[in-house]
Amino acid sequence: MFEKVKVDENECVRVSRDELFRVVKEVFVALGVSESDAEIVADNLVMADLRGVESHGVQRLKRYVDGIKAGGVKINPDIKVVKESPVFAVLDGDEALGQVVAYKAIQMAIEKAKKNGVGIVGVRNSNHYGIAGYYAYKIAKEGLVGISMTTSRPLVAHTGAMEKFVGTNPISLGAPVDGEEPFLLDMATSVVPSGKVEVYRRKNKPVPGEWAISTETGEIIDDPNTILSPKGAILPLGGLKELSGGHKGYGLAVLVDIMSGVLMGATWSRHVGGTSDRKSDVGHFFMAIDPGAFGDAEEFKKNMKKMIEELKNAKKHPNFEKIWVHGEKGHLTMETRLKIGIPIYKKVYNEINEIAKEVGVKPLQ
Repeated sequence: MFEKVKVDENECVRVSRDELFRVVKEVFVALGVSESDAEIVADNLVMADLRGVESHGVQRLKRYVDGIKAGGVKINPDIKVVKESPVFAVLDGDEALGQVVAYKAIQMAIEKAKKNGVGIVGVRNSNHYGIAGYYAYKIAKEGLVGISMTTSRPLVAHTGAMEKFVGTNPISLGAPVDGEEPFLLDMATSVVPSGKVEVYRRKNKPVPGEWAISTETGEIIDDPNTILSPKGAILPLGGLKELSGGHKGYGLAVLVDIMSGVLMGATWSRHVGGTSDRKSDVGHFFMAIDPGAFGDAEEFKKNMKKMIEELKNAKKHPNFEKIWVHGEKGHLTMETRLKIGIPIYKKVYNEINEIAKEVGVKPLQ
């Protein structure tokens, strides 16, 4: 979460934000996605790369393209409101691109929160929605506290299990801060998201740390190919044992399954499908809260700033150069990459250009 963004310039090609956005958007439009929907998906993917979360950035483009081609993702979905009140709503995504239905959901949540103090919108029958923090960030930029969660396909062996059973099930919270970018917590409930393992597979390097186990022996493994195969499973946040808190990560994953899956009438854990499946039925949960409904909104933002300053100025451990807060490093990375370009691994760069050429889009320049 607070790892420094390390870029090997020999392995990467730097691309401007606008050029990367253009190609991703045009690929989706070429596949029949509306221009407005394509812009939402492209913005979501490119934001991930801008903030240094390459695991959920444009390296995922092929996943969505394959999902559309396989019929697991509908390009012209009929998104419907299933239930609604002044403070909540449930949407049926009709197997849409997850980003499209999720964006619609947060717009509803924001509107309800501004009118009634809180807005809760859930989604069923959706697909992978990209970086969870995208939605919490968008809500926070409206002066509200935002929460974003989603179920995901089974990749994690929960505490005591030796098979892929629960998802990496991310949780994100964004909050406005006086005069500064929002506080933004964005975390998987597993040791790492699967996308980070995919990054190491693309690099052809073993993963660091005790991230996963063999589903055959239960031993810790570091080969990304094995981890992403049926022979491996990622561990919950906290690791293999209860002694290190693995049961807490397991509990957080189940929390997300309950709120985004069971509560919303979507699937959960081992029942969630992949993007290319005919019906993945991913569930999302969003909440927008108006700080003004509980007190003074401006005072809330000032207190957020004060809290962050206090966290950063705490007595520092000698092994750390600096104390960071959630969202800070991502924002600094974004500012830098907007100026000098986004580093894209050459394998990903070539893959994107192959997809672009295949659908008749001008490749990355």
